[in-house]
Amino acid sequence: MHQSHALEMGIWTRRRDGADLSGLVHHSDRGVQYRAVRYAERLAVEDAVASVGSRGDSYDNAMAEALNSLFKAELVRNHGPWRDVSHVEVATAEWVDWYNHRRLHGEIGHVPPVEFEAVHAEQPARALTSISR
Repeated sequence: MHQSHALEMGIWTRRRDGADLSGLVHHSDRGVQYRAVRYAERLAVEDAVASVGSRGDSYDNAMAEALNSLFKAELVRNHGPWRDVSHVEVATAEWVDWYNHRRLHGEIGHVPPVEFEAVHAEQPARALTSISR
């Protein structure tokens, strides 16, 4: 998926769910999206803060690399070989939906991310306490 498509999908999904996007922070490594005029303009329209990792700091990318590893292990390697790109695209969309809505994450109290985020939106302290158990 193209970077701008992912951004649009994220914004659309959050708005559809009634999320408050004020204070939106878009974090990435020092990729090309911050040099692309239209991408930067789209972030500005949303009043989003572009946050980039520090140069040469591998820890900034640790979360993304962990997600990539899970994606490869849970989908790419376990469900291939793939017939063509369209099958990979559909499977990726399904995996992302499962990862966010049904997969239990030990790091956040053995709940899916959308459940944790909903609790956090209502009561930030409660969400953080739930992962400390």
